[in-house]
Amino acid sequence: MPSSDLIDHPLVATYGRLVETRSHLERRLGAAMRTEVGLPHLWFEVLIRLARSERGQLTMSALADQIVLTTGGVTRLIDRIQTAGYVERCPCVTDRRIAYAAITDAGHDVLARAAAGHVRNLLATFARFSEDDLATLDHLLDRLRSTR
Repeated sequence: MPSSDLIDHPLVATYGRLVETRSHLERRLGAAMRTEVGLPHLWFEVLIRLARSERGQLTMSALADQIVLTTGGVTRLIDRIQTAGYVERCPCVTDRRIAYAAITDAGHDVLARAAAGHVRNLLATFARFSEDDLATLDHLLDRLRSTR
């Protein structure tokens, strides 16, 4: 049986709040995106990362690292997004073992529609936060993310 000192440790509670908040936001914002644009939130994450990358493409392994999936999981995900016409696979010209996922014109179009609704929903979600609050939150999340 675990020590009650450990299960009641303040960091366990902090982490629990972080996980709960992330799950709540994912459900609410993801449901809104699916309803408004028909796009799963994970697809949005893939498309936005591709759109922000050089030449609109990333290797499967780089994409897997960014969205925290296995390379096999990313391959299956890209298969589904490619079937919808939002991405395409591009071979690497210097190494046949490497494949890129690249955003298509249709992917850019759906991303633009999804981003408009997403920003509107984020503004509503964070309406009670001041600019200082948001700057502090960004700073703390960046620090937490850098502990990998």
